[in-house]
Amino acid sequence: MPAPPLAEDLVVVQSAVRRFGSRAALSGAALRACRGEILVLLGPNGAGKTTLLRALCGRTRLDSGSIRIAGGDPLDAAVRRRIGFVPQSIALWTQLSVRHNLELFGRLAGLGHAQLAAAVADTLDWTGLAARAGDTVAALSGGMQRRINIAAGTLHRPDLLLLDEPTVGLDPVARSEVHQVLDRLRRAGMCLIMTTHDLVEAEALADRVALMSAGAIRAEDSLVQLIGRLFGSDQEVVLMLAAEPAPAIRDALRAARLSPTNEAQVWIGRLSSGLESLPALRAQLISAGADIAELRIRQPGLHGVYIELTGQVPPR
Repeated sequence: MPAPPLAEDLVVVQSAVRRFGSRAALSGAALRACRGEILVLLGPNGAGKTTLLRALCGRTRLDSGSIRIAGGDPLDAAVRRRIGFVPQSIALWTQLSVRHNLELFGRLAGLGHAQLAAAVADTLDWTGLAARAGDTVAALSGGMQRRINIAAGTLHRPDLLLLDEPTVGLDPVARSEVHQVLDRLRRAGMCLIMTTHDLVEAEALADRVALMSAGAIRAEDSLVQLIGRLFGSDQEVVLMLAAEPAPAIRDALRAARLSPTNEAQVWIGRLSSGLESLPALRAQLISAGADIAELRIRQPGLHGVYIELTGQVPPR
């Protein structure tokens, strides 16, 4: 039974189920998010992240369960006006100017003439693109297009902004510029829920992380709290094999308290006794016939949390 929502929660998802034929895209997902935070939604392909985003913005109806945005149902038009959505693809008219794009999106969001002029001017200012307002979108760099893509979803000043991989394909400099935009929106009090496959990006941006697998949220908390809860004082062991192990070797790896991942040559485990126990573990694995390409220990981070909760190695 999910806990009752807290008063400060802007977003409350409880027991969300959505099926497509025999496949459950959401299977009891539960999630919370509040104003002034970035919640990063992580998980392997097919985990249900996109379906959850679509349900949050009212584009997908749940089979059961509930979603509340500021106490209202996102299927209601009045609630949807409090939500902004930024898709992974660039959803702009590339042959129109930056200003014309923003004006069109502002009108679609229902802004009146006076509101629209003020919103466009303010948006051009905080995105740092006022000098490029008359240029076509096609003439902008990928990073600038991403910033305008985000700006188009925020002209109506939503309470909640949903972003599907907003920095995919960007170089480090452009990614940093987009991060500054997202941080500005957070500091202004907006709630941001975003997906990404980039764990470094998630660690840099997230106030809290939600790990999703098989249509459900496996854990949701700050990274520090997740690491503490999952690993305690243990360290993470990562074993990379030179070849896929035979069944007998797989049994030996499990006997050494290592667990498989979705990549046949990558196994993970824990050490509570530190670096001094690594040689003994290595000798045990070699004796069992394991062809070791790499064996290391490290302090647990988001990579380890991801594998621990999903059983999969994050996409590279």
